Amino acid sequence: MAKTVIGVFENREQAERAVNEMRNSGFETNEISIVAKGGQGKNEDNQNMNMDTISDGTTTGGILGGLAGLAIGAGALTIPGLGPIIAAGPIAGMLSGAATGGLAGGLIDWGIPEERGRYYEDEVKKGKILAAVRTHEQKVQKAAEIMRQNGARDVETH
Repeated sequence: MAKTVIGVFENREQAERAVNEMRNSGFETNEISIVAKGGQGKNEDNQNMNMDTISDGTTTGGILGGLAGLAIGAGALTIPGLGPIIAAGPIAGMLSGAATGGLAGGLIDWGIPEERGRYYEDEVKKGKILAAVRTHEQKVQKAAEIMRQNGARDVETH
C-alpha cells in the first residue's frame, strides 16, 4: 500500500539536496513531488522562480532548477487563495485537477488530513518548499530520514 511522506524545506538548496539523495537512494522520479510559490518576484533566498528552469534543466535563477529531473507533470498553476505555484512530479497533475480545492484539497487525495493540508498550503504561501514522496510502505522511513537529514521540518507520514 502506498503512503505519503511530506515535509517543508526553508530553501531551494535543502530541497535539492533531499531530492538528489532520494534519487540516488533508489526513489523513482514519479514518486517525488515538489511545490513552491511561483510568480513574479523573488523568494526569501533571492532566487527568481521561473518555470523554464524545471523543464529545460538550467539552474540559473530557478527555484527548482536543480530539480529538473522532476519535470514529469511540471507546471505553473494558479491555486485559489494561494496564487501562482510551481509544482513538479505527480503532485502537479493532481493539483491541476483539484485547483478549486487548493493545495490542501489536493493533498487529501494522498491521505493528508484537511487540517494538515491547510498547514502545508500556508507554508508554501509563506515561501517554503513542500516535498512529498508517494511510495511503498517499505520505503517511507528512508524518505522521511532523508528529508530530515537535509533540513526538512514537519515531516509526517500518512
